[in-house]
Amino acid sequence: MTKRTKHWLTGVIIVILVAMIGIGAAGYYFYNMAVARGKKSFIHNTTAVKKSDPLYKEKTWYAGTKKLVWHETSATDHLKLVANYVPAAKTTKKTIVIAHGFGGSSAHMAEYAGLFHELGYNVLLPDDRGNGKSQGNYTGYGWPDRLDYLKWIHQVIRRNGQDSQIVVFGVSMGGATTMMISGEKTPSQVKAFIEDCGYTSVYDEIKYQAKSMYNLPEYPLVPVVSEINKLKNGYSFKQASALKQVAKNHKPMLFIHGTADTFVPTRMVYPLYRADAGPKQLVLVKGAAHAKSFAHNPKLYRQTVTAFLARYFK
Repeated sequence: MTKRTKHWLTGVIIVILVAMIGIGAAGYYFYNMAVARGKKSFIHNTTAVKKSDPLYKEKTWYAGTKKLVWHETSATDHLKLVANYVPAAKTTKKTIVIAHGFGGSSAHMAEYAGLFHELGYNVLLPDDRGNGKSQGNYTGYGWPDRLDYLKWIHQVIRRNGQDSQIVVFGVSMGGATTMMISGEKTPSQVKAFIEDCGYTSVYDEIKYQAKSMYNLPEYPLVPVVSEINKLKNGYSFKQASALKQVAKNHKPMLFIHGTADTFVPTRMVYPLYRADAGPKQLVLVKGAAHAKSFAHNPKLYRQTVTAFLARYFK
């Protein structure tokens, strides 16, 4: 090998190493942006309520109502989890378990708690691991959380009795969580699921957001961040698939999505709906942005949810 060739190979190796270090550094940066616990600049969650809010009544009710605090231990990592529970005004065995969205907490699901409580149900609102008052240093995007929610469901049954009837409901990441739960073996007390604007998989959503928010291609960044997540948290983004989970679900599922959703694009709901193996219903809310279907058309949302619950809550 000539000296010139050796220099050329050395240069190539240095370039490759620099590129790998750069990609790794970028991967950790975006892992911290997308997964690690902390305030996200691109998420504008607020619990402040304006009187002009179409859901003012529901939100102010939740803020002012007395809540019981429940505790649970996560299915992995032995984290201490916290939830708010509000019993129905009249004693009932029917409970809605509510899953919140990315960067949120139980407090950000006030309007849905108000809706279901008004309809006569108990409501349980957990803070996911890494969110709200629960322990954890990362957001699970619904995948490890699905097993945590199974523990919450079993706690509802222990507290409220074997004759409990439960529906799991979630919005955005909570919608994906709901679908991920549906693919597990759930107790007979779980009667149905309602998902609002959930994504097909964590990989698909991260890939979409990389392009949408940063104009970055899928490769190499998204697979790198996925591998970092697997090393740190035990699962890859492709493994965390709501699409694969609903294909194993045989219980009723209501799918809701706004037609103007650009955060979890509306197109994601169609393969999810087709893949679901149980009784199912799809409702598209015309003109609704991400996680705004209830606020955009409260009458349609209320009527749809009420009719669905009446069908499966006996």
